[in-house]
Amino acid sequence: MGMEYEKSMAAMGMTAGMPWTAADGFFTFAMWTVMMAGMMLPSASPMLLLFAGTHAGRSGRGVSLATLAFGLGYIAVWTGFSAVATLAQYGLHQGAMLSMSMSSSSSRLSGAILIAAGAYQLTSWKGKCLTHCRSPLGFLMTNWSDGIPGAFRMGFRHGAYCLGCCWALMCILFAVGVMNLVWIAALTGFVMLEKLGPAGATIARVAGAVIVAFGIVVIV
Repeated sequence: MGMEYEKSMAAMGMTAGMPWTAADGFFTFAMWTVMMAGMMLPSASPMLLLFAGTHAGRSGRGVSLATLAFGLGYIAVWTGFSAVATLAQYGLHQGAMLSMSMSSSSSRLSGAILIAAGAYQLTSWKGKCLTHCRSPLGFLMTNWSDGIPGAFRMGFRHGAYCLGCCWALMCILFAVGVMNLVWIAALTGFVMLEKLGPAGATIARVAGAVIVAFGIVVIV
């Protein structure tokens, strides 16, 4: 499946040394958007389900447009990230710094990405955002807003915390391969573990140190 994916991307003209077309940019953006939704929604599902249940209790209805609006607000944040990731991929492509698997062709750049991502895991900003992601009930209690626009704002706000928690981890794909399905699955599982696991905060910090060490090894 990974080889077929790589061939399909190459068929779009994304081979090394070939200039991007508007279609290449669109399909790359679509790829990132679908990938981010697939990677982030599993860990966001408890928040979405809790919102749906709370809204149903307050309004006396089941799944409603407000729940959809909450989900769309969340996805909107990661759609924005996907646009930035597309621009970054375009820049690397233009600089001839991407391999066929869409990973950095420079060991120094790959190592720097890993070190930066690992270091971010150890910051207070990461810890604050992770705390919000791990406390869905607390988030709803302090950020509740009625109506469909309010639901969208809540979803967007939660997505912003989620982005603050996980953006650096997603950037690791530039070091290991945007099309590397094993790493995509591993990062998806790790995000769920640090958000939903009983020792998620500790796991996040330990993983940060490991990622920094991995980055140093890659450079060396």
